[in-house]
Amino acid sequence: MANNYHYLFKYIIIGDSSVGKSNILMKFAHNKFSDEYQATIGVEFGAKNIEIDSRVYRIQIWDTAGQENFRSITRSYYKNSVCALVVYDVTKKKSFENVQKWIQDVQAQSPKTILIFLVGNKIDLEEQRVISFDEGNNFAAQNGIRFTETSAKTGEGIEELFKMTVEHIVKNMDNNYYDLKSEICGIKIGTLVDKKAKNKHKNNEVKLNNTNDKEKKKCC
Repeated sequence: MANNYHYLFKYIIIGDSSVGKSNILMKFAHNKFSDEYQATIGVEFGAKNIEIDSRVYRIQIWDTAGQENFRSITRSYYKNSVCALVVYDVTKKKSFENVQKWIQDVQAQSPKTILIFLVGNKIDLEEQRVISFDEGNNFAAQNGIRFTETSAKTGEGIEELFKMTVEHIVKNMDNNYYDLKSEICGIKIGTLVDKKAKNKHKNNEVKLNNTNDKEKKKCC
């Protein structure tokens, strides 16, 4: 059953071409990997349910094209996402240097509540690495976002990445960070949520705790 979950979270994966965005999606959703590079045309889609603390979360992932000529198409998917995975290739310095513009793109086009995770991919190519873990981690810390590394080929860090993001989103939900009456925030309430919990979501005041804004207000 399509709605057989507690909550649905909408994610986007962004970053330069050939950093492994599609393979991260494929490894997570289908446990598959392809060595052949095929550029994403526009946007691709995948989904998977995961269970944490007896709750079922459906992760709906939109894999966006990294080419500049598709940027206007992919930006439309920023607007109702709860999480953005900004991916770079640890063996390609340019893909890391371009992370800043991808983050700026997300911040300009997405809800203020969007969770941004920086992901250094292809750590199986350790001998070709040019961006260290510390470089990625320090960049993320300086920009107030979260960081992890993965290998879509071996699967290292993939499940952990999505579990971490879900745990952060759930923590934010528990703190009334999102306006769940509006799907603009990238969260949809499923059929497994009981009526009492739905009413709580409907009546709760939303708290948006930005560093420059400590007042309560709507999130989207």
